[in-house]
Amino acid sequence: MSDALSFRKMTAEDIEQVLKVEYAAYSHPWTRGIFLDGLQSYDCWLMFEGSQQVGHGVIQLILDEAHLLNITVKPESQGRGLGLRLLEHLMRRAGELGAGECFLEVRASNSSAYRLYERYGFNEIGRRRDYYPAVGGREDALVMACTLLD
Repeated sequence: MSDALSFRKMTAEDIEQVLKVEYAAYSHPWTRGIFLDGLQSYDCWLMFEGSQQVGHGVIQLILDEAHLLNITVKPESQGRGLGLRLLEHLMRRAGELGAGECFLEVRASNSSAYRLYERYGFNEIGRRRDYYPAVGGREDALVMACTLLD
């Protein structure tokens, strides 16, 4: 990582670029409508390397629990530790907003994301059968949880 990383809140003006990253990264990406709705209800962030947007993330807060809804690093920027930096930022934000624990779902086939969450301190606590749309059907989600540090 040559340039310093920075973070800022996502706005409606960012949605076009967010969608480019989202559609490049996922076979079943979030839609424009989901992101626009998310701006009203969730804590939505962008990650930049220098002036280039390299990722985004969305967390939901319900009382003292956070739910990581989306974390995305653009494909050409993956494999350099940016996902962990984005996750750290989002978990710090969740803690600042009063969350003591965070939950997430991850595709059972997404071993790199699973390892990232484990590395941060998430533990698998369950499975949601046929949770995600997948090519040719549905795919299970692994449910993970983590106690947030102060």
